[in-house]
Amino acid sequence: MSATMTAATTANPLIAGARVAGTDVYNTAGEHLGSIYDVMLDKATGKVAYAIMSFGGFLGLGEKYHPVPWSMLDYDVDRGGYVVPLTREKLEAAPMDDSDGEPDWHDKDYGKRVHDYYRATPYWI
Repeated sequence: MSATMTAATTANPLIAGARVAGTDVYNTAGEHLGSIYDVMLDKATGKVAYAIMSFGGFLGLGEKYHPVPWSMLDYDVDRGGYVVPLTREKLEAAPMDDSDGEPDWHDKDYGKRVHDYYRATPYWI
C-alpha cells in the first residue's frame, strides 16, 4: 500500500490480498518491524487467519516469516501500513519459519501455539 492513497481508496473496507503483500508493519511506538509477505485464508470459512510477516535478513537472505494472527493488525492510514501491539523483541521470539519451510497449517496445535503466544483468540473460534 502506498502512503499516498486517496481518501476514496482508504474508505473502502476491502482490499485485494496482492495489495496487502509488501505493506509495512510498525509497532505502536512507530518502529518499523517488517512487512507483510502474504496472508493466509481459511478455505472453509473465508476468514483471514494470519498475516505472514517478513522480518530480519538482508536483501531477502536470512529472512524469517512470522504468522501473526490477523486480528492483531490495525491499518493506520497516516503510516500507510499496519500497526501491531508488539515489540521487536516479542516478534523476534515469536513462532516462525525460515524461507526454507512452511508450517503444517493443518496442525491445530501449531495454530493454538501461535495464538497463545500472541494472546489472541484463534480465528476458528
